[in-house]
Amino acid sequence: MSVQLALQPRTLGPSLSRRSQSSPAPRLRLTRRGRLVLVVLPLMVAAAALMLLAGAFTAPAKAAGTLSAPETVKITVGAGQTLWDIATLVAPERHPQEVIAEIAQLNSLEGSVVHAGQQVFVPFSR
Repeated sequence: MSVQLALQPRTLGPSLSRRSQSSPAPRLRLTRRGRLVLVVLPLMVAAAALMLLAGAFTAPAKAAGTLSAPETVKITVGAGQTLWDIATLVAPERHPQEVIAEIAQLNSLEGSVVHAGQQVFVPFSR
């Protein structure tokens, strides 16, 4: 006993065939978030580029040569002598407070007190 099945071709219903032939594909619609991303993202990239350019033009210039340590002279502090006295002796053309700050930095002094007989480095200018 053999059974034969007859397959019949199916046709598309009227609604499906009409849609594919007469109407164009639906347009792409952007959501509010999508529009925000399309506007804000390029603005952020442009702002970052402007900041980089501004930083490049306003950055301080770097020295081309090597840095050299300031010339120094080692002196011995006399009795009753202060850093102010030393500063006015070694650099009379400069303000003593600036010279005192340099002396403190050169000698790793925590304060401005020096003692008689102490040896300190002072900046020397020709």
